[in-house]
Amino acid sequence: MVLDSTSNDLDPRFALTNYDLKLSRLVCPGLTTADTPDLEPALLLAESIEEVAPLRWKVRLKQGLQFSDGSPVRASDVAFTYNSVLDPETGSPNRQAFVERFAKVEAVGELELQFTLIESLGTLFSDLDFGILSEAAARADRPSVVGAGAFMIESQRSETVMLRRNPFYGRDQVLLGPPAQIERIEVKTVRDENARNLMLVGGSADFSQNETRVDLVDFIAKRERIEVQSGPSAILTYLMMNNDDPILRDLRVRRAIALSIDRERIIEAKFGGRAVLASGLLPPFHWAYNGEVERYQPDLEQARALLDEAGYPDPDGPGGQPRMRLSYKTSSNQFRLAVARVLAAQLGEVGIAVDVHSFEFGTFFADVKAGNYQLASMQTSAITEPDYYYAYFNSSNIPTEESPHSHNRWRYRNERVDALTFAARHAMKRSERATMYHEVQEILAHDLPIIPLWHEDNIAVMNRSVKGYELLPSARLAGFLRVHKE
Repeated sequence: MVLDSTSNDLDPRFALTNYDLKLSRLVCPGLTTADTPDLEPALLLAESIEEVAPLRWKVRLKQGLQFSDGSPVRASDVAFTYNSVLDPETGSPNRQAFVERFAKVEAVGELELQFTLIESLGTLFSDLDFGILSEAAARADRPSVVGAGAFMIESQRSETVMLRRNPFYGRDQVLLGPPAQIERIEVKTVRDENARNLMLVGGSADFSQNETRVDLVDFIAKRERIEVQSGPSAILTYLMMNNDDPILRDLRVRRAIALSIDRERIIEAKFGGRAVLASGLLPPFHWAYNGEVERYQPDLEQARALLDEAGYPDPDGPGGQPRMRLSYKTSSNQFRLAVARVLAAQLGEVGIAVDVHSFEFGTFFADVKAGNYQLASMQTSAITEPDYYYAYFNSSNIPTEESPHSHNRWRYRNERVDALTFAARHAMKRSERATMYHEVQEILAHDLPIIPLWHEDNIAVMNRSVKGYELLPSARLAGFLRVHKE
């Protein structure tokens, strides 16, 4: 498998990058998993999770689970994993999220734990999708990452990670599923995209996922050794607008921008049809998705009328001076830059002049977090838990000097959305949460703090000899559990 960035740490307590998290789950699965078709969490290491008192939950582990060193998985290992994240001495980047959720995690039996929550937590089943470690291996004189996943870490160097099949995984083919069919996965860092593609085409690499430019996929797919698989994704590509900007704070301007964009044409021309139109954060197959919200089809006449109404008339007719000029920031990725230029050209058709500026990602992202932009485009991570609506749209999450990493980077404020997203994260019934998130989606489709563009397909490019891989909406790598190589 080839990827574009180095894997740094497969310990789930410290995994930060996208691929660290994905590879970590092959080694250290959690009590639950979001690797499901509708992204609703399912039990994995846990046999049952039930509320026994207000804010107290009992978790029972499946009997007979083993770590990759042959030792049994005990409740004490789970308690150790969670408590080590809560311990400030550990230095886990996940600590703040845990501190906000868990008052106490304790083993109350060999296979039974009790989680005491800070407050009612509708996201609990999603939060328990966190990799579990062997306490003995983590506390050893030479600590190692030992989990109960289908694979174990054989070696890890700066540019290569070698995973080997866990001989104790699924031996009875009942608890977690049958053992992996492949003996080893070699994960190599190859930063140059052309080099990755040449390795795949030439046969010196077998697999990559979401690492090939979408506009090159069809070209590569024609090669003799290559097979391409694509499937639905929970990742959203969106156009963000700074809602504090003097021009963009006007809803009429934001709506005019949405009505000026022909997203279907872009999907066909730039993505070869490998994307679906978005109406909000959630993809259509998500359990909390609301398909009955306001949508914006291209309507240049209405867009021009809204700009007139907002006080931006065309000064000298079509093709002359623009109504306004906006700055659009994007990363220096050539494909993303090309898409930004298409969006800019479409806005130009209604008299909105757009200056596109590309930056190295670190610089670009720093400007976005600081609010130093008017328009910008980005992608989310896989939206498995609808509580992302709280992170992205609750006004308490507008970045400040004290909390520069907060996610409401468009500086959106709506009291009803604040109330709903707060309540939904604490409601325990899925039906109640879905009802509240449906209303949130309706409000956001009206207010347009951002413009949801599309959900790009997950795309796996692989050697034809690789068989049985299943793409997941979460873009995680659990499909490797069923892969074999002819």
